[in-house]
Amino acid sequence: MSTTVITNATLVTRDEANPLVHDGAVAFEGTTICAVGPTRELKERYGDAEAIDAKGRLVMPGFINTHMHYYSTFARGIDFGSTRPATTFGEVLSGLWWRLDKMLEGDEVYLSAVGPMIDGVRNGVTSVIDHHASPFAVRGSLFAIADAAELIGVRSNLCYEVSDRDGERIAQEGIAENAEFVRHCKELRSDMLKGLMGMHAQMTVSQHTLEGVVGQAEDLGVGCHIHAAEGIEDVVDSLAKYGVRAIERLSQNRVLNERSLIVHCVQVTDDEIVLLAQSGSAVVNNPESNMSNAVGCAPVLRMMKAGVLLGMGTDGYCTDMTESLRAVHAIQKHEAHVPSVCWAEPHTMLFENNRAIMNRYLDGETGVLRPGAYADIVIVDYEPPTPLTAGTLASHILFGIQGRCVDTTIVNGRTVMRGRELVGIDEEKLMADSRQRAAALWARI
Repeated sequence: MSTTVITNATLVTRDEANPLVHDGAVAFEGTTICAVGPTRELKERYGDAEAIDAKGRLVMPGFINTHMHYYSTFARGIDFGSTRPATTFGEVLSGLWWRLDKMLEGDEVYLSAVGPMIDGVRNGVTSVIDHHASPFAVRGSLFAIADAAELIGVRSNLCYEVSDRDGERIAQEGIAENAEFVRHCKELRSDMLKGLMGMHAQMTVSQHTLEGVVGQAEDLGVGCHIHAAEGIEDVVDSLAKYGVRAIERLSQNRVLNERSLIVHCVQVTDDEIVLLAQSGSAVVNNPESNMSNAVGCAPVLRMMKAGVLLGMGTDGYCTDMTESLRAVHAIQKHEAHVPSVCWAEPHTMLFENNRAIMNRYLDGETGVLRPGAYADIVIVDYEPPTPLTAGTLASHILFGIQGRCVDTTIVNGRTVMRGRELVGIDEEKLMADSRQRAAALWARI
């Protein structure tokens, strides 16, 4: 098994024992990091290894996106004609997303995933937890996305968002697709591909369907991935139908646990925050999506203070995790009307909690540069205008680094992008195919 050493780097390890190493090096063999230390030391130890000269640039763990919607790709530029502008979140769902997902056909699922995967790699994203919907192309949809992930080389955790909004038969197809895919992943035993039992949101899932999903999740030993309390509509629906709020309903039905991913949690009370924290459920904040949909600002500071494991995703809005980092930083200050709040929390969410969330589903470890962790590594082209130290690092990342600064992306020891060019991928053809299929979908409107 060959060894590769990245030398002459400024290492941002995310390892508390050794957070920043100037003139550092990281060596990996196969899929796994085998050494981290000074360049001179690792050059001597691995003299015959393939060397990548970082030329003083930052070398970091790849970014992790804990909530994504690949299927949303073909909405970019879509025109539904005379549809009146949405005035509520419910109208955004019914007027855009629930019309788009119904139109997706087999190869469109694959191509709609390829585009944002490529974009994510360009932004240094090495791991993604995706939440998929294609009600009239349910069966095989997760396997199509998995094929795209294998081609591009992205570490992935996938699910289908089960919903009753298209009828009992399609809801059952969604449960079956999730269960079949989870079983496939368990048989595969690869940390490059995992699965969860997905649901859209409690407001679109009947009690019968909810019990079916939870039963399958418990039988298979996995968690659920579901939107919850994103807009006020979810809360109103739950109160009207079940007499409890959205998070309370999920708690009563065994959805909340250390294997589950509860997304958004904008419209939550302090009591519900306690339920989330006590259950050990992971929560994912998606600041730009929440602002775009005008659903409100999630109580990030209260959730973190209560001990909720709170991560950060993009919800299909973009693929650049540094955008979300800055958005959390800014919107929480804006909401609190206090400029001094929310400095450390966004960095904790992106670099510590996203790693902890992703690693819940892996046998190994990603999101850190240390021996034994997966070689998910990015080289970032950034020349700091002020001194870069362990104490100033967060400021440099927040204000100085964007996804397009990433020069090289390595996933599981495989170089998937070098010099901003994807390796072994005919990007031009894939994008041409994507445009062609998007146009065909638009023509069906």
